[in-house]
Amino acid sequence: MTLAPRVKICCISSLDEARLAIDHGAAALGLVSDMPSGPGVIGDELIAEIAAAVPPPISTFLLTARRSADAIAEQHAVCRTSTIQLVDAVAPAELQRLRREMPLVKLVQVIHVQHEASLDEALEAARFVDALLLDSGNPSLPVKELGGTGRVHDWQISRRIRERSPVPVFLAGGLRAANVRQAIDAVQPFGLDLCSSVRVDGRLNAARLAEFMRIVQGGG
Repeated sequence: MTLAPRVKICCISSLDEARLAIDHGAAALGLVSDMPSGPGVIGDELIAEIAAAVPPPISTFLLTARRSADAIAEQHAVCRTSTIQLVDAVAPAELQRLRREMPLVKLVQVIHVQHEASLDEALEAARFVDALLLDSGNPSLPVKELGGTGRVHDWQISRRIRERSPVPVFLAGGLRAANVRQAIDAVQPFGLDLCSSVRVDGRLNAARLAEFMRIVQGGG
């Protein structure tokens, strides 16, 4: 029997949203720090408050756009999440430094799947991190898009990354109740990551969460 993917609910903005996501079966919560664009940004102090209140085994992800090991470690010292999600490209040398400085913190590198070269980028990053997260941003724009776009990317490239990656792969980018079964079948990821499609007027919505989770669990 194939296990259902784990679900990470991103853009958590309060303790109430954290509880709601956990009550509906979320395995991980995404906490978005300062970004050049996109939804869900909250302050580091609030991230720390939410992270401290989340019980194990639920994972808490600090989403950071910082790219140097020192800057990332400095931010994590405040936020104290179980996982760091690197939404922009981080050089291998910096990833190795993070590993040495924070051996107990999980590292997840976001790969913005835009073209065939994303496969090589993903496999290089996978040597230094605990998981990959395949998203649909565009870091090359004047104002970088590093997540929260609501766009679907080429799942065939994501499938090839998942097949060759030595670490687990999360799939993000435009996932919603209407397409998540197709996404699971196409990529067969370890986990799913979503934000806007389970919200109404920017707030996490219990009915949308329940529908999404039902489909992920095989409810059709």
